[in-house]
Amino acid sequence: MKKIYSLIAIVCLLMFNSCSVYNFTGATPIDAETFQVNFFQNNADLIEPGIDRDFTLALQDLIMNQTNLNLVSTNGDLVYEGEIVDYRVTPMTATADQQAAQNRLTIRVNVRFSNRKKETDDFEKTFEFYYDFEGTSLPTGSVLNEAIRTIFERITQDIFNDSLAKW
Repeated sequence: MKKIYSLIAIVCLLMFNSCSVYNFTGATPIDAETFQVNFFQNNADLIEPGIDRDFTLALQDLIMNQTNLNLVSTNGDLVYEGEIVDYRVTPMTATADQQAAQNRLTIRVNVRFSNRKKETDDFEKTFEFYYDFEGTSLPTGSVLNEAIRTIFERITQDIFNDSLAKW
C-alpha cells in the first residue's frame, strides 16, 4: 500500500513540476527584472492627436499584464522605443456611383527593442495593422476609438511575441 501512495506522490510531484515550464502568455523565461517603454512619437504625415500616448500606454499595459517584469522610467533591462511612422485612411472598395463602400485605417509603428542582458535579442522592426469600416462612416468618435483599440491590440501583441515570446 505504501508503494502505491509513494507512486501517486511521485507522479503528482512530476506533474506539478512540469507545469512550471508552461505559461499562459507563451513568453519564454526572461533573464530580466525591469522594462521601460519610451514615448512613441507620432511622426506620421497625418496626425491623430493622442495616439502616441495611447500606443505607449497600451504597450506598457500589455507587458505588465503578461509578465512579472517591473516598469521603470530609466535603465530598464528591456527597452522599447520607436515612433508611429504611418497613419492613413484609404478607400478599399467603391460603389457603382464611385463612392467609397469601405475604408481602411492603417497604422504602422517602427520599434527598436533592446535587451541589455542579451544583446542578440535586439531588433528594429516595423509593425503594421489595419481596421476596415463602412465608407459612409468617418474615422471619428466610436468608429475611430474601436479602430485604434483593435489596431493597437494587434500591434502590441505582435511586438510582445517578437521580443519576449519568440514566436
